[in-house]
Amino acid sequence: MPRAGLSTDKVVAEAAVLVDEQGRESLTLSALAKRFGVAQPSLYKHVAGVESLDRLLAVRVVAEVADVLRRAATGRAGADALRAVAGAYRDYATAHPGRYGYLLRAPAPGDQDLAGAAEEVMALLNDVFAGYGLSGDDAVDAARFLRSTLHGFVSLELAGGFGLAQPVDGSFERMVGAVDGALNDW
Repeated sequence: MPRAGLSTDKVVAEAAVLVDEQGRESLTLSALAKRFGVAQPSLYKHVAGVESLDRLLAVRVVAEVADVLRRAATGRAGADALRAVAGAYRDYATAHPGRYGYLLRAPAPGDQDLAGAAEEVMALLNDVFAGYGLSGDDAVDAARFLRSTLHGFVSLELAGGFGLAQPVDGSFERMVGAVDGALNDW
């Protein structure tokens, strides 16, 4: 019988906290069991192993980001929606540096949960791109462009790669402005 108070959702939620605090490489069932004060085998009642936990965490993170981006974009269009989405993406990555890496994983064939969460993000981006008159293949290309640009900036920022004295926020705003210009000329 599963330990009272533990559930798959609680295990995944604590795993998310662990990776934010200590990094993705620190995610082990042993480390997680210590946080709950249980023996490691107790976790197998809730997750099949680290690979399973990794997948569940990816689904959770992509769903969280979809929600964060949706809230940021609601009621906005065009450049305003783009700025809100870009800022929310950066804020999420900064607040959750360990979880952020889970956004880079494409769904494996047949992984309907992760694919469904990713589709929510793409649907939101399609709404943003509609403000630029983009749809279909153009929206797919625009999503890849936006994701690559944001990921590059956020990854460098998280790694401490911006060492110059000029404030990073201004650089981010200029980058988003450049993306807006590119989307307008798509």
